[in-house]
Amino acid sequence: MTNLQIGMAGIAIALGLIALRVPIGVALGLVSIAGLAMMTNLSVALGMVSATPFDFAGQWELSAAPMFLFMGYLCTSTNMTQGLFTAMRLFLARLPGGLAVSSVIASAFFAAASGSSVATSAAMSRIAVPEMLKHNYNRGLATGTIAASGTLGSLIPPSVLLVLYGVYAQVSVGQLFMAGFLPGIMSAGLYILMIMLRVKRNPELAGNSAERATSREKIDAIKEIWPLPLLIGAVLGGIFLGIFSPTEAGAVGTCIAALIAITRRTLTVSAVKDAIVNTASSTASIFIILIGSLFFTRFLALSGVPTAFSDLILGVSTETWWILLAVALIYLVLGMFIDSIGLMLLTLPLILPLVQGADMNLIWFGIIVVKLLEVGLVTPPIGLNVYVIKGALGNTVSLPEVFKGVSWFILMDIIALLLIILIPALSLYLPAQMQ
Repeated sequence: MTNLQIGMAGIAIALGLIALRVPIGVALGLVSIAGLAMMTNLSVALGMVSATPFDFAGQWELSAAPMFLFMGYLCTSTNMTQGLFTAMRLFLARLPGGLAVSSVIASAFFAAASGSSVATSAAMSRIAVPEMLKHNYNRGLATGTIAASGTLGSLIPPSVLLVLYGVYAQVSVGQLFMAGFLPGIMSAGLYILMIMLRVKRNPELAGNSAERATSREKIDAIKEIWPLPLLIGAVLGGIFLGIFSPTEAGAVGTCIAALIAITRRTLTVSAVKDAIVNTASSTASIFIILIGSLFFTRFLALSGVPTAFSDLILGVSTETWWILLAVALIYLVLGMFIDSIGLMLLTLPLILPLVQGADMNLIWFGIIVVKLLEVGLVTPPIGLNVYVIKGALGNTVSLPEVFKGVSWFILMDIIALLLIILIPALSLYLPAQMQ
């Protein structure tokens, strides 16, 4: 077999192992080691295993990922996110579909704090969905809102996906954070607009109206949620103004979150322990996938598959629209079956050489990739966020109801994706203004 044939076989075997539920990092690592041994010899393959993980994991920029995860888990364990939905409900419940609108905004804040789409969906499904169902909301609208809104954590900074893309593609994580801000807000805005228009046309979707809140209740709600906007504003503002780097921002954000928790008397030993354990578990999972994907990158580079793939795509056309269409099809199809972090790290070794060869802006392209990954989180047959919500709610709703409800949000995601592609300034304006 030629190196190219070994590379193609390696991709097929890796996808097969992932389909059999072998952990992605393990599947990529095993295929890469075996492939390298076939193309060179076993000692070269084992040499990569002994040196690569330490060299890669020791990169300073990667420390941003566990620090942002720790900040998010600390916010959750100290109840900083607890009153989000209640506050939004008090202020927005009188709008058409107000509870669903409140859920979108609360999810956006929660996602910005946690940086995790799955964590946002899991938490909000237990908080917001029962409240909407109590007011006779359509089950599809209630669950679809939470499934889709949970994906906002991928774009709205600080996002772990953006950190990993920045390190892998060797572009500024700070610029990626700023680039994701407007598209993330725009996505949330499109969700809200769609909900309001649908409910205006068919009021039965939103059941009976929620009660009107008093001024005292609204003031109390503001007192409950002020820490989160302060924390997010401090982290993003510091990055935008150049006061600290994105890597430092994770540590600064964690310190601010701890100080806020101290002032609210919620920083307990149990809360810190939970945050540390969850952070360690999530970081270990991510780094195993990262190291496996790095092995896979070395394996594919030696096989010549990325070059052959680029030549194949560019041989049809060198136009940007064609390259983006090909990339979108890859992500939308694979996104139905593979989680977002694994999919991004699996495909970047193939796609980045193609994008660099076409001289695309890697910041702009990164936002497009993350938006495509967001769509994959809710796309049937295996939309991860949909299954998270089904698992959290049990038999309260059926899987077809959730997928039916989320279809409207997928349509909004496609509109948002087209706007990001057609108007690059949505992604590139804020990074250009950074000091």
